[in-house]
Amino acid sequence: MRWALVKVCLAVTTMVVVAFAVPLGLVIKEMARDRAFSNAERTAVAIGPTLSITTDRDQLARALATAQTGDGDRMSVYVPAADGNPAIRLGEQRVDADDLDIRRATVVDVPGGSVWLQPIAISTVKIAVVEVFVPESEVTNGVTTAWVVLAGVGIALVIGSVAVADRLGVRMVQPAQRLVGAAHELGEGRLGARVPEDGPTELRLAAVAFNSMADQVVQLLANERELAADLSHRLRTPLTVLRLNAASLGDGPAAEQTRVAVEQLEREVDTIIRTARDAKPQTAAAGPGAGCDAAEVIRERMDFWSALAEDEGRKVRVAGIDRPVRIPVVRGELVAALDALLGNVFRHTPEGTAFAVDVHSGEDAVIVLVSDAGPGILDPEAAMARGRGSGSDGSTGLGLDIVRRLAESTGGDVRIGSSVLGGTEVRIWVQTDQRAARIPAGTRRGRGHRSRERKGLVSTFNRSRSLP
Repeated sequence: MRWALVKVCLAVTTMVVVAFAVPLGLVIKEMARDRAFSNAERTAVAIGPTLSITTDRDQLARALATAQTGDGDRMSVYVPAADGNPAIRLGEQRVDADDLDIRRATVVDVPGGSVWLQPIAISTVKIAVVEVFVPESEVTNGVTTAWVVLAGVGIALVIGSVAVADRLGVRMVQPAQRLVGAAHELGEGRLGARVPEDGPTELRLAAVAFNSMADQVVQLLANERELAADLSHRLRTPLTVLRLNAASLGDGPAAEQTRVAVEQLEREVDTIIRTARDAKPQTAAAGPGAGCDAAEVIRERMDFWSALAEDEGRKVRVAGIDRPVRIPVVRGELVAALDALLGNVFRHTPEGTAFAVDVHSGEDAVIVLVSDAGPGILDPEAAMARGRGSGSDGSTGLGLDIVRRLAESTGGDVRIGSSVLGGTEVRIWVQTDQRAARIPAGTRRGRGHRSRERKGLVSTFNRSRSLP
């Protein structure tokens, strides 16, 4: 593109220079010729008054000597014979006498230049002719210099236009090259490749579009990894059931093979989860009108988990689901979060450990607590950190992250603490007032009041849970 632009500019500028310089050079040449013959005409006319007064040879000779201009003998006078007077020829004659019978000014070419013939009437029948020799050098005086100047100006214009075109080409080519390089990098898998948004307007818009496309590609890949991880984690629920059922098969080769297969399947699922979740997840908040009845979802999932709890001798308590509790969360997301928490209870607590699920709703928030009587979590911050499962117990750290993303999508949060049962309590705060959720936390009005309201809601709910 750069050289193409230079060639185009070179061709256009050359044509413009030729189109103007050639006619201008011819005009300069013609002007120099006209100037030379105009001077010759003035010189010839200057002797006219003398011829009108007298035709005496001596007086004409003195007048001719006075009127001579330039180097050498350039002027001559011819007076034809009349009334018995002989013809008079003064000065160097360059034109034959036969050619002097003229009635108007004439230019005659002679060796070394041209002759200006100026007729001057002496009487009604007698016309004298004044010759003025114009050398070729005088006709072309200054033309060569003017042509050289024109050529220099033309060459300078061509060089300048090529330089400007080259700079413009560089300004256009460099952003295009950066765009090509970034496209190659993105194609090779370097998802961080971006293009500086500079250069001409079209290339700047192309850079903006490329960066937007690259961001979208990264987002799509992250969403795919999230989907793979979430789907893999949801397999943990039926795997937990399989593990419990395999544990109740007793002894024997078939039972042992079943347990080994289940453990291998769990390891493979954990590997998929850890591999897929290598980018920061992006969870979209529920759109307008989206949501579900948390009480109905909890009842449904507790029916499933209660059967497993009965097999393991676990006591189960559920509270706060006797009436509808609407939350701005997609049903599938809430199901995944509950299964993740309850699956962790069955996976990380001994058989016979009791657990409870409590729901309490306020004016603009809903609290869901999942608590157990197990050994508890030694490092809640590490447990909440995404993908930081220790791996020693088969944990991937994804379950709590699914819960956290669900709560934060509504403007709420998740806390881990000690439960009244003596083990772990996971408290999910779901914000139901989406207008308040869209306001940044640092700019919300009445933040202290909202914090006090949250504490009051939790305190009231804890007191209600402690009642028999």
